[in-house]
Amino acid sequence: MKRAERQCLQCGRLLRGRIDKKFCDDNCRNAYNNNRNSRDAGIVRRVNAILSRNRRILASVIPSGQTYSHTTREVLLRQGFDFMLHTHRYTNKRGMEYIFCYEYGYLPLENGWLLIVRGRENLFMFPGTLL
Repeated sequence: MKRAERQCLQCGRLLRGRIDKKFCDDNCRNAYNNNRNSRDAGIVRRVNAILSRNRRILASVIPSGQTYSHTTREVLLRQGFDFMLHTHRYTNKRGMEYIFCYEYGYLPLENGWLLIVRGRENLFMFPGTLL
């Protein structure tokens, strides 16, 4: 019984040796994995860059030593904030939904205003937003 001919996943050369071999040498294996990982890494890098910028913008709104502040949606947009990307959401017991970018979050209020908070543990401080 003749085994099926196998080819290197990177260069296509005929493989000899072990039956589970996928690459003809270490160079082909490295090149294959580098190509595969670079496509995925590019997307992840772009998303992480946007999330980091969003976090930095939210952090800049809260004065030093404070755990919350107020601003408008327009102010964040002018600084380059992307409302489409965030890390997670948190809904309190009253059904109010905070949108977070790592440890900084915002709660949409009336007339385009936003409550900006640092850390979920600080949400109990806001009378209208009790957990």
